[in-house]
Amino acid sequence: MKPVRTLYICYFGLREPLVQTQVLPYLRQLKSENIQVSLLTFEPRLKESWTPADIAEQRALLNAEGISWHCVKYHKWPSLPATIYDMAVGVWTIVRIMRREGATVLHARNHVPGVMAALAKRLKGGQMVFDIRGFMPEEYTDAGVWPANGYLYHGLKRVERYLLRVSDAFVLLTEKAREIVFPGCSETDNLGRPIEVIPCCVDFKRFASVEHVSRDVLRAELKLTGRRVIVYVGSFGGWYMTDEMTEFLALAHKQDPETFSLILTQSPRQMVIDRMSGRGIAAHDFSVVQVNPNEVPRYLKAADIAISFIKPCYSKQSSSPTKIAEYLASGLPIICNSGVGDLDKLIETNGVGVLLTEFTPEAYDQALKEVDTMRRDESTAAHLRSVARREFDLINVGRTRYRRLYER
Repeated sequence: MKPVRTLYICYFGLREPLVQTQVLPYLRQLKSENIQVSLLTFEPRLKESWTPADIAEQRALLNAEGISWHCVKYHKWPSLPATIYDMAVGVWTIVRIMRREGATVLHARNHVPGVMAALAKRLKGGQMVFDIRGFMPEEYTDAGVWPANGYLYHGLKRVERYLLRVSDAFVLLTEKAREIVFPGCSETDNLGRPIEVIPCCVDFKRFASVEHVSRDVLRAELKLTGRRVIVYVGSFGGWYMTDEMTEFLALAHKQDPETFSLILTQSPRQMVIDRMSGRGIAAHDFSVVQVNPNEVPRYLKAADIAISFIKPCYSKQSSSPTKIAEYLASGLPIICNSGVGDLDKLIETNGVGVLLTEFTPEAYDQALKEVDTMRRDESTAAHLRSVARREFDLINVGRTRYRRLYER
């Protein structure tokens, strides 16, 4: 393999949890003797959030890890004109980086960076990896952000078809997505272009930091001794089924009064508190905590059961929830609903939790009973961690497949 420099284009800010857990860990693993890495991010409120000294310090830290970081300002409003402006600035910046650093591969994380990469490729050449993180047009309509079959939806679908036509390689998150986008294809599409399915992986080094911590001591510190702790990590609203999750947690509290609900979220804290209280869950029986990604393993170690309720719509067939990998890496049995990415197969094949096919009190009660039985088995946690390593390990799955894509 000839040495290459790849420029990874991400339409998020460097400090955002998604970038910290699902971009930087991959780039650290991707870099090698034959692959050099540059990163372009779009920073919200750039001048207000970053001082020149902050940027210089962060740039030096990433340079020490072999990642050349570049950033431009993200514009939010008005939505469509702002995005078009960002794309124009992005294309100009990409071409400039290609000239200065010799980047020959443009790695676009989803559709907006994809447009930038495609236009820069036309201007400067090189190859393009379209990292399809989800079915973006359908995600907007399924979440109720755009009207179904509106002009924005159809416009983005045309853009998507263009990106599929001009890209040189592809990454998808799920096997279901591969079958939808490239039916009947496996390692390459019908034109011989490489395809890799790479789910959202987990860096086990993040969890190693709490291995030496006693779970009993940690639960005592968090005042959770003797409680059945059900944890949820993630957002509320949109695709995330707030009503169903809070209904489930309320039933769990009625079924077992010692239940404690631990919510780790970046959503507005008071909104979540109001929804939980509205279900009749007492304030001393739940906690809503806003934490950074490095703190998540500590809280998960204190939990007993993990949940994930995501709207089972068309766009979510391409979804690989990061939280699932984190739950399993923590040895937590999962209760989640069917119809999301490859989770049905994961749970049914590996016995790592319970799959909900309906949202009823009877289904919730049965799921809790089954998971309680699982967690009483002392071998369960080790089994769940082994499944996480096989299916979601950052090194053995993420790094291996990304490097294989670049080597083809």
